[in-house]
Amino acid sequence: MNFKIPESVLVVIYTPEKEVLLMERADRPGFWQSVTGSRDTVDEPLRTTALREVREETGIDAAQYALTDWQLSNVYEIYPVWRHRYAPGVTHNTEHVFGLCLPVRQPVTLAPREHLQYQWLPWQEAADRCFSASNAEAILLLPDFIPA
Repeated sequence: MNFKIPESVLVVIYTPEKEVLLMERADRPGFWQSVTGSRDTVDEPLRTTALREVREETGIDAAQYALTDWQLSNVYEIYPVWRHRYAPGVTHNTEHVFGLCLPVRQPVTLAPREHLQYQWLPWQEAADRCFSASNAEAILLLPDFIPA
């Protein structure tokens, strides 16, 4: 079995008007999140992981827009329901936060095995909707990353 690498990216996709894209997880209906995903290999650059995950989960080519490493990382305990995806004994993941600014809302092509639906929401409402505390915290930092 190929185990997931316990290092991932979180990509907050947003517009200059602070509208944020959230997607509902297919394996956990009611759980809303930004784009997330683990490195494919231990030496995959985090930016490459972010670009790949955005394309896989939304169909958006993030290389055409402003993808920024927010220089933030979170270490959190992996939810027990998903721990079987990691090597035995792995209990924590390090998540690196990126922001992707799109000029306007874009239609999204969801990966049906991963997400059921998507919504563009005002940033504070999006933060309230997230099931993940680190995802909500990243969204609440959004005003710090948008030029005035």
